[in-house]
Amino acid sequence: MRIISAAEVEGALDFTSLVERLRQAFRRDTVVPARYQHSLDDGNGGEASLLLMPAWQAGQSAGVKLMTVFPNNAAQGLPSVMGAYLLLDAKTGSPKALIDGPTLTVKRTAAASALASRYLSRPDCERLLMIGTGALAPYLITAHASVRPICNVLIWGRNPDKAERLAKRLNRRDFRVDFTTDLQAAVRGADVISCATLSSKPLLQGRWLRPGQHVDLVGAFRPDMRESDDDVIKRARIFVDTREGALREAGDLLLPIRDGVFDPEDIAGDFFDMTRGARAGRRYYDQITLFKSVGTAIEDLAAAQLTFERA
Repeated sequence: MRIISAAEVEGALDFTSLVERLRQAFRRDTVVPARYQHSLDDGNGGEASLLLMPAWQAGQSAGVKLMTVFPNNAAQGLPSVMGAYLLLDAKTGSPKALIDGPTLTVKRTAAASALASRYLSRPDCERLLMIGTGALAPYLITAHASVRPICNVLIWGRNPDKAERLAKRLNRRDFRVDFTTDLQAAVRGADVISCATLSSKPLLQGRWLRPGQHVDLVGAFRPDMRESDDDVIKRARIFVDTREGALREAGDLLLPIRDGVFDPEDIAGDFFDMTRGARAGRRYYDQITLFKSVGTAIEDLAAAQLTFERA
């Protein structure tokens, strides 16, 4: 069994190839049981989580991602999220590789947003607003730029210093990246708006949106969290990675559903629909589109297979 490090995952997964691999994965039959989540006591009075996410394709590959979430790790200078992906041969059950989990996760999550953008954003999109400065932000910026001619990026974060540092790190002569403290103006000027935060209250206001924009909601991963207000949901044509996952975990949809603002039947489609041609994505130039990502083990398995082939 091979051990594949974070650096090797980084080197193996370019976004052009990974986005295409995800597209192919959703066109195939993959078994994806419900995610298993267990609460743990971290020994210091804090609550932690152990998550197991399996998926397999009959006679081909199988795998399970094992991740831990220990919120109190920050006080010890440790990452809050850690784990690994175990890739198996589905013909024999033999282990093939143990792959760095956090790096695999950020790469496949960003690639999923880029795949959605291929169907939902306008082909001429050049201006991206990144809301959030966490670990996913640089990957989302790079992934979106791999599928659209993005050349101007603004970063907004609650901590302007972090936004400025990230912008300076990513800025290039042919790829302008800057930071902003004016979120409303930045939203109005963007073609694509990507959000990856841990917000429990809406940051993105629907009244700020203009026709033709694409909204990419990646953060707010619990039913009680949200990055967008009700007006965003009312104005947009909404797509998700999987209906089952979105209607179980996506607070951006579940809270408006609870309040009678949004009907689950109004979800226009998911990745299965889009990649198989069952549902069109963007239907006209001035339409506002929205993709809500919660993640699925299909994406992990596809990314792990590609990493194993290349690393």
